[in-house]
Amino acid sequence: MSEHRPYTYVTLSLQPDTAPHVGVSFHTPRLKVRAGILLSNPRPYLDFASHEANVHISTTGAGTVTDADLTLAREIFNAAARYLADCEQLHAEQSAGDATDTAA
Repeated sequence: MSEHRPYTYVTLSLQPDTAPHVGVSFHTPRLKVRAGILLSNPRPYLDFASHEANVHISTTGAGTVTDADLTLAREIFNAAARYLADCEQLHAEQSAGDATDTAA
């Protein structure tokens, strides 16, 4: 079995006449996730952070909560639920495979 080392990968792409593109990939158990309400200008936020990078998500224009913000929050919630289900399924399959390999 190959060993996969944890990492965070951040890219910035700049091309003439286009908006910049930032990509962040977290592949680390050291990822911290938190959510809450900013008190100085009340609005919800969601943070994903590692030692190397931080992604902060909040409402459109950092303003009041819009219908689009609610739609995005639901999409994040559904994607997180799917991620959890996929992780649980693969973990169970891998654990069963490890148990079979050990018994052999």
